[in-house]
Amino acid sequence: NRDNVTLVCVKQTPIRRIDPDGVSVGGERHPIDDLVLATGFDAMTGAARSIDIRNSDGLSLADEWGSGPRSYLGLMVAGFPNMYLITGPQSPSVKSQMILASEHHVDIIAGIVQTMRAEGHRSVEAVAEAQEEWVGHANEVADATLYTKASTWYNGANVPGKPRVFMPYVGGVKAYREACEDVEHDGWRGFRFQH
Repeated sequence: NRDNVTLVCVKQTPIRRIDPDGVSVGGERHPIDDLVLATGFDAMTGAARSIDIRNSDGLSLADEWGSGPRSYLGLMVAGFPNMYLITGPQSPSVKSQMILASEHHVDIIAGIVQTMRAEGHRSVEAVAEAQEEWVGHANEVADATLYTKASTWYNGANVPGKPRVFMPYVGGVKAYREACEDVEHDGWRGFRFQH
């Protein structure tokens, strides 16, 4: 803490109101210049796991990822049709330039949606076998580095109870983009489209 900074924990006393020059918390108004909301840092999976996302069988994404996240190219999760991830686990995401990585994923998703529209499909999902193959490759590449030996947010060490799984793809952005291009050029290999 500094004299000109006030940290206020809102877990026990939630924010009641935010206005242009102040925040009301627990009956006390705090004048502000800036407001920083520190929501924790559960990298790569926290946002998706904190929403109660369920597939048509009622399985939650949090349960599916109970032993650690698994995805196909960091874009989709087998068993969760029409649910896209942008810079999800097993993609270069945080090990690359995030804006460019996000744009790349948006372009891929746009291509998938364009294919769906052109061919009259109503849903798409990752094929489980393709997902397992990709996760295996991502783990193999990561295991060849020291990343998996450290206790960092890359493997969830900063979140109590989170499974220790190295999440980003570290085979390089060039190799990742080539893999995605190969998938697209091979008729979206690893994705199942349905009418």
